[in-house]
Amino acid sequence: MTGTLTLVRLALRRDRVLLPVWILVITGVIAASASAIAELYPQAAQRIALGVTIGSAPALQALTGPVFDATSIGGLTAWRTTTMASVLAALMSIIVVTRHTRAEEETGRAELVGACAVGRHATLTSAVLVAGGANLLIVLLLTLALAGQGLPATGALAFGLAVGGAGWTFTGVAMLAAQLTEHARTANGIAAAALGLAFLLRALGDAAKVETLAWLSPLGWAQRMRAFAGERWWVAALFAATGLVLVAGAALLARRRDLGAGLLPARLGPPDAAASLRSPLALAWRLQRGGLLSWTIGFAVVGAMFGALAHSVGDIVRDNPQLAELLAQIGGGATALIDTFLAAELGLLSMVAGGYAVQATLRLQGEESAIRAEPILAASVARRRWTASHLTVALGGSALILAAGGLAAGLAHGLRIGEPARQAVRLLGAALVQVPATWTLAGIAMLLFGLLPRLTALAWAALVTFALLGQLGELLQLDDWITGLSPFAHIPHSLGQPVDVSPLLWLGAVTAALSLTGIAAFQRRDLRGD
Repeated sequence: MTGTLTLVRLALRRDRVLLPVWILVITGVIAASASAIAELYPQAAQRIALGVTIGSAPALQALTGPVFDATSIGGLTAWRTTTMASVLAALMSIIVVTRHTRAEEETGRAELVGACAVGRHATLTSAVLVAGGANLLIVLLLTLALAGQGLPATGALAFGLAVGGAGWTFTGVAMLAAQLTEHARTANGIAAAALGLAFLLRALGDAAKVETLAWLSPLGWAQRMRAFAGERWWVAALFAATGLVLVAGAALLARRRDLGAGLLPARLGPPDAAASLRSPLALAWRLQRGGLLSWTIGFAVVGAMFGALAHSVGDIVRDNPQLAELLAQIGGGATALIDTFLAAELGLLSMVAGGYAVQATLRLQGEESAIRAEPILAASVARRRWTASHLTVALGGSALILAAGGLAAGLAHGLRIGEPARQAVRLLGAALVQVPATWTLAGIAMLLFGLLPRLTALAWAALVTFALLGQLGELLQLDDWITGLSPFAHIPHSLGQPVDVSPLLWLGAVTAALSLTGIAAFQRRDLRGD
C-alpha cells in the first residue's frame, strides 16, 4: 500500500473538476425534484391518486420503479428519482475507477509510477478510496439536502445510502472489469453493460411484480431500501458487503496478471490485412463493429421489453373513468395514451443512443492518444478522410441501433394487439425520427475533438445535461428556452400525427456545421495537442 495517499492526492488533483460536477449535479437534481414534487402535489389526495395510477401500469413501474408510499412527498421523491440518481452515481464510479486504473496501465503511466516507491496495490486502493469517498459525500449531501426541505431525516439518510450504495457497488464492478481487459474502453463497456443488465432486471422485476428478478439488481436494492416508506437498513449492509467482495476479488485477480495485460487474452489478428481494409472507412468499421453489435442487441432487447409492456398503459384508462372521459374529449383514448408512452420510451432510447454517438466519435481521440493515428496519417490518408470515416460509423451506427430498438418495440407491441407488421413499421419510423437529435451529439463530440481535444469530456456533459432536461424539465417547471437547449426537445411527435420535418432539417444542419467545423479544426492542429 506504499504511496496510496500520494496517489489519492494525485487523483483528486486530476479530478478537481470532474468529481465536484458529478456530485453537485446528482445532489442538485434530487433536491430540485423533491421541491418540485412538493409544489405539484401539495394535497395527500393528489399524491394517492398518482400512486394508484402508477400502480395500475406495469410499464410505468418498469421505467421508474414501484411507489412504496404515495401519501408523502418523500415517498414520491424516492419513486421518481431513486433509479435515475443510482444510475448517475454508478456511471460516475465506473468512469473514475477506469480512469485511474486501466487507463493508467494502457497509457503506460502506471508502469512509470510503479517504478518508484509505490506498492503493488496502491493504484487500485487509491481508485477505490476516491470513488468510495465521492459516494460517501453524495450520501452526506443528499441527506442534508432532503432533510433541509423538511423531509424526515431517517428517510433522507436511507435515500442517500441507497444512491451511494449503488455507486459503491459499481465501484467494485468497474474494478473487476478493469482486470479483465487491457483496454480502458473495453473495461468501461463491460461495466456499462453490467449497469444496463441491472436496469433491465429491475425493470422486468418491477413490471412483472417478480421480486426475485428485482433483487438480482443493485438498482432494485436501491428501490427496496424503501426510503421514506419504512426503511430497510440492512440493505445498506448488502451494498457494503457486495462492494467489498467485488473489490477484494479485483485485488486478487490483479495479482494473477502482468501490468498492462488483462485476464482475458487479447485475440491475435491474421498476419496479413484483408483486402477489405484498404480504406479509412473500412478500418473504422473494423474497429467499431464489435461495440456496434453489442449496442444493437441491447437496444433490441430493451425495445422489445417496452413494446411488450406498452399495452398495459391502456389499463389506466379502463381503471380511471375520469381520465377516460378527459381523453375522449380531446380526441384520444387508451390508444393515444399507449402512443404517448411509446413515444416517451423512444425518446429515452434516443438519449441513450446519444451515448453511442459520442463514444463512437471519440474513438478518434483514443486512436490519436494511443499513437495509432500517426502511422495512418503519415501515409496517403488525408486527415479529413480519417475523421470522416469514424464520424460516418458514429452517425450510421446510432441510426442502426435506434432502428433496432424501434423495430423490436413495434414487433413486440404488434404481437400483443395482433398487428405486428403495422406496428413494426410505425415504431420503426418513429425511432428514425429521433436520429437527427442523436446526430447532434456526434457533431458536438467532433467539434470538441478537432478544436479542444483536452475538453472532449464536455460531450458527455452535454449528453447528461440534455437527458436531465428531458426527464426533469417538466417536473422542475423550467422555462421553454432552457428545455429548448436540448436537441431532443425539438423532435416532433410522430405517432398518430403528421411529422413536421423542419426541426429535423435544422438539427441536421446544426450537426453538419458542428462536424465540418471540427474536421476543419483538426486539419490545423498538431496530433496529441491543441
